[in-house]
Amino acid sequence: MRQCVRVLLLGMVLLSGCGSGPNSALRFINRTQHSDAQLSVLWTAAQQNLSQQIDMNPLATNVAPDLKPGDTRVWSVAPRRLLVAPQADVPSAALYAATGTSRPDPTGLILCPAPCNVNYAAAYSLYAQTTYAQPAIRYAASWEFSGSNFDVLVQYEFENQILNALGYDMRWR
Repeated sequence: MRQCVRVLLLGMVLLSGCGSGPNSALRFINRTQHSDAQLSVLWTAAQQNLSQQIDMNPLATNVAPDLKPGDTRVWSVAPRRLLVAPQADVPSAALYAATGTSRPDPTGLILCPAPCNVNYAAAYSLYAQTTYAQPAIRYAASWEFSGSNFDVLVQYEFENQILNALGYDMRWR
């Protein structure tokens, strides 16, 4: 009888972590040269920023900022199988042919698929509820080892993933 109780208790202890909490599922499908722990730090920083204030049009120029108060619901959003991966930079010749913009290689830009509202960007997000089954963040591969620039890009896209999960209008993000 004691043996059964010990086996039962051991089983409960081992299984108690399964399926409970935000860390139980695979958080990132990490194709970067950075660790999952580094990505988690950036995710937490994104949550911290959004809990204090939300800028709905941070990249817009010549328009008034659309600032909203922080949203504490951000702390309830966790990444679930979020693909984070580099994408080859658009070659400068291709960028020039398409836009007339001259940039040296690597350009730091990638082709941004629909539903992006621009053709080229340093990074972009795909959301699970669009035509894509899996949420994803792609960034220009040349940013991978660009120190804090990589962090800023990925943290911004994490903010976008969080805001989208909470139902915000992502049109100008």
